[in-house]
Amino acid sequence: MLPLNPWEHQNVMKAFYSKCVEGVCEKHKITRMELDILLFLANNPLFDTASDIVEIRYLSKSQVSLSIKLLEKKGFLRKEYQKGNHKTVHLFICKAANEVVEDGKKAQEKFLAILFQGMEPEEMEAMKRWNEHIWRNINQYMKEDKEDV
Repeated sequence: MLPLNPWEHQNVMKAFYSKCVEGVCEKHKITRMELDILLFLANNPLFDTASDIVEIRYLSKSQVSLSIKLLEKKGFLRKEYQKGNHKTVHLFICKAANEVVEDGKKAQEKFLAILFQGMEPEEMEAMKRWNEHIWRNINQYMKEDKEDV
């Protein structure tokens, strides 16, 4: 028997996060996937390609591609090639998306504040270490599993 079953509560965590960000989506008339992409890019500046989003967030390539096109049409995102590399398209958040990103980050902060309410800093640090360890294990297995296919 596991002392902690992290996947037991994943659906309620997802539902709670959705509740925290739904107002941002409604206010700015964007989909949850579009908001997730903008926030991913804002929170992870070293990862700025569609492939990064698909690989790190385990999202479907087609959904990410469609959402990027919609974000481009809305003027929230632009694509650029880096000098000397015309194969990889890098994604950049446009100024028009600044308010969306700001509102999204506030929603994320609210989510985290409620989630960790009453926890001591040492508890949060321990949880962070455990979480990182678990995700390293999962990612290692997922990479090995892909190689076995």
